[in-house]
Amino acid sequence: MGQKGRLADKRSTSDRGRRGAIIDQLDTMILTRLEDDGRIPFRQMAAEFHASTSTISARVSRLEEAGVITGYSVNVNFDALGYDLTAVVDVRVSKGKLSQMEAEIANLPGVCMVYDVTGDSDCIVIAKFRKREDLSKFAKLLLAMPFVEHSNTHVVLSTVKESLRIPLQSSPLRS
Repeated sequence: MGQKGRLADKRSTSDRGRRGAIIDQLDTMILTRLEDDGRIPFRQMAAEFHASTSTISARVSRLEEAGVITGYSVNVNFDALGYDLTAVVDVRVSKGKLSQMEAEIANLPGVCMVYDVTGDSDCIVIAKFRKREDLSKFAKLLLAMPFVEHSNTHVVLSTVKESLRIPLQSSPLRS
């Protein structure tokens, strides 16, 4: 590996923090490819990226250790399973009980995401349901929680985009 490659590796493992891990073009290609197919063999990626299998393996290991790759999963089409009702719920919680309520809300049936937010609401909940009755039970369960002061449920009419993926870019080089 040349001097430039060693420097890129050194930067990406040592310069972590609020600005995030530094990744180079090969890291970006690896992450993008793994998002497309988390089961792709390292050998196949190595051939696609004109790199050695050991380089790909080492890069993936480094990205895992840096916390950039946090796990591997499958993309599920929830509509195909009958979960075609999505709700976005604004929740207001009594002062001092937000973390506790968010943890409890996160464990309710159908909940996909819980975000701690700024603004009029304290948290935003994204949940999926098969039937209106399931959503109704969820809303009543949520409002019955001891420190939930208010909730406002929005029913999604159509989904334009539903993905946690964003186009990745290599980190800019810093001196």
